[in-house]
Amino acid sequence: LAVAGLISGVAIIAIYEATLPTITRNKARELQEAVFKVLPGVTRMQKLAYRNGELTVVTAPEKDDRLVYGGYDGNGAFLGYAIPGAGPGFQDTIGLLYGYEPERRLVVGMEILESRETPGLGDKIYKDAAFVANFEALAIDPEIVSVKKGKKVNPNEVDSITGATISSKAVVRIINETQATWAPRLPEPGAQPALAEPDEPGTREDGR
Repeated sequence: LAVAGLISGVAIIAIYEATLPTITRNKARELQEAVFKVLPGVTRMQKLAYRNGELTVVTAPEKDDRLVYGGYDGNGAFLGYAIPGAGPGFQDTIGLLYGYEPERRLVVGMEILESRETPGLGDKIYKDAAFVANFEALAIDPEIVSVKKGKKVNPNEVDSITGATISSKAVVRIINETQATWAPRLPEPGAQPALAEPDEPGTREDGR
């Protein structure tokens, strides 16, 4: 039994080591696709980390770095940030990415990256197109507010999903908390980090 357990353990480790590069590449591709999705018009991106009191371009992130992603158009003009956030949902952690345009102070897109919310209810935070559309031009001031479906009247309000109120409010809470963390770290509009290199990896694969 011990030998069988040892062999099984070695096999699991070997499979993990063999598949890790593929898993890493897939996650990087999925993240890049999400950045382009939450920031309309973006064709280039680069990693940014807050170091020594300023937002800095990084090519090799350090272990403790918390990253955001700068989005740029084909001419290298800055369009916005894609900011990752995570927090508890109804059942488990919800991980998401949202696009933020600092000049307009708007959330311009939201993509769920990780969720184990209840199928048919909580999973509507990424399956319900009407809910996701709430985040296409959403004001962050004074903060984002979740309201009962059909009651949205202000630019900072989000219509919750009927039957999935907790999950809906969790998404709003995560974005508010993440924005509160990053707001003092982001430079003033017009002072964002420039695109480091025209040929730096991060171009859309379709060339758009």
